[in-house]
Amino acid sequence: MYILPAIDLYDGCAVRLLRGDYAQMTTYSHDPAAVARGFAAAGAEWLHLVDLEGAKSGGTPNADTVSAIASAGQLKIEIGGGVRSVEVIERYLSLGVERVILGTAAITEPSLLESAAKAYGAQLAVGVDLRDGKVAIKGWTETSAMEGMDFIARLEQLGIGTVIVTDISRDGAMRGTNLDLYRSLKEKFSLNVIASGGVSSLADVRALGQIGVYGAILGRALYTGDLVLEEALAAAKGADA
Repeated sequence: MYILPAIDLYDGCAVRLLRGDYAQMTTYSHDPAAVARGFAAAGAEWLHLVDLEGAKSGGTPNADTVSAIASAGQLKIEIGGGVRSVEVIERYLSLGVERVILGTAAITEPSLLESAAKAYGAQLAVGVDLRDGKVAIKGWTETSAMEGMDFIARLEQLGIGTVIVTDISRDGAMRGTNLDLYRSLKEKFSLNVIASGGVSSLADVRALGQIGVYGAILGRALYTGDLVLEEALAAAKGADA
């Protein structure tokens, strides 16, 4: 199981939100590239980036910051937030990003989802953000009518290889991840599942590894010190053994 430390970007800074609420934002660093270098030094292979400004408005407002992180070449990067066009996908790939995550557009623009799935293959993932079982969109500011499980089944049919599934109620809340959700996903689907939201202890990491998810995203717990990245990486390897 891969451990993907997360950096959420807003106005060039590394920040975190509580349950997706932009009014509850904490700034952790004014130098996200330095944060990324620290993750690489700890042994991480992957980095999960989210452009929170892009998630609200579209586009790539933090492209310079993404470029600074990618140019170091120390981490494989996946990024989401505001990916609503082929142009944005191409922009991120040109910066050296390994995998681009479609979010809102995967729901609102099914033709883009289908064409991108064919064109980009393993370089494309889809973020599935769940609120009460339904898919949330537009930086979690709206909830669609789409049931999460139905949507993931559709993604599997289209050949999407990786989904990043977030239980919004657990995100940033430091009360554990939704193990029942990820267990159910592994039982129903064959695509790679990355767990996001509430991964806040070594017990969470070990449990997710035992379930067999492809990856786990670590956010607030790293910044508060509740999780040490080196220990989480070791726990993930132990769960795989």
